[in-house]
Amino acid sequence: MDSLTQIVLGAAVGEAVLGKKVGNKAMLYGAIAGTIPDLDVYIGKLFDTITALEIHRGFTHSIFFAIVFGWIFGWLISLYEKNASTKEWALLMFWGFITHPILDAHTTWGTQLFWPLDIRLAFKNIFVIDPLYTLPFLAFLLMAMFQSKASKKRRKYNNLGLIVSSSYMLLTIIIKGITYTKFEQALDSQGIVYSEIETKPTPLNAILWSANVETEDAYLIGYYSLFDTKSIEFYSYPKNHHLLGKYNNDNKVKRLIKITKGWYTISEKSNTLYLNDLRFGLLSVTPNFQQFAFSFKITKEHNIITVEEVPRNREKAKQLLKDLWVRIQGN
Repeated sequence: MDSLTQIVLGAAVGEAVLGKKVGNKAMLYGAIAGTIPDLDVYIGKLFDTITALEIHRGFTHSIFFAIVFGWIFGWLISLYEKNASTKEWALLMFWGFITHPILDAHTTWGTQLFWPLDIRLAFKNIFVIDPLYTLPFLAFLLMAMFQSKASKKRRKYNNLGLIVSSSYMLLTIIIKGITYTKFEQALDSQGIVYSEIETKPTPLNAILWSANVETEDAYLIGYYSLFDTKSIEFYSYPKNHHLLGKYNNDNKVKRLIKITKGWYTISEKSNTLYLNDLRFGLLSVTPNFQQFAFSFKITKEHNIITVEEVPRNREKAKQLLKDLWVRIQGN
């Protein structure tokens, strides 16, 4: 999830663990704990594109990290914060660290919670930024913050924030189940033969959902809003995996394909190949749009293959928000 959401969650968890004893300092250190796992983004900048992607939401988002570094940070904090024991600070940091990847596991990218095992959990039931999850949560947290540490209202407001946000998360799981069934029914009614389907919410909401559908030679992409009254339409994107040719045997390309979990297409522009990661969708919800949110340029120079992420166009991102608002309202 986005940084603000993780800060809010970390602060609320910190308050639940130690707020009654140390007041707002529990929120402060909880917020810090909620931020630390995402420092892997900055570590990734020291490496090439593919390695950075492999590092992201790996070690720092694991149970191992939460246990080991929870104790380390707890001990460090206890050296100058004497109002709670080392064990209590360690417990606060542990819960701040572990709830971060648990929340991230509900997004499309997922988390390697069981690192070093190569298992990435990705439930894909909430977008990385969802105001309906974050804003009510933040409001309750702020209400709690301005109460004294001994106040019953403080604990009540904080608990309400945790309950409301968790209830919304549960609701997105239920909606995912409903929309998944809708996509299956649409595919069956249209006689489309497919081998696999995955669904996820579109940006900033849990009302409009998209589906990636694998067929023999192409991937189909369709959208369904809870307000739709017409049948779902699917748009075809050829796999074109054959275009990789000899690049198929390159270690970097293999690693990139592994990162996509096999959900990718290959496109060619001006004799340059691009690998498009389907998992994160397109920069528009309009029919047959061609630009993917995550696309990687593959080039070869002096027998060295280079993979670079294609920068996203901000203007198209702005247009996406406008298109989303229209499409959410139904077809």
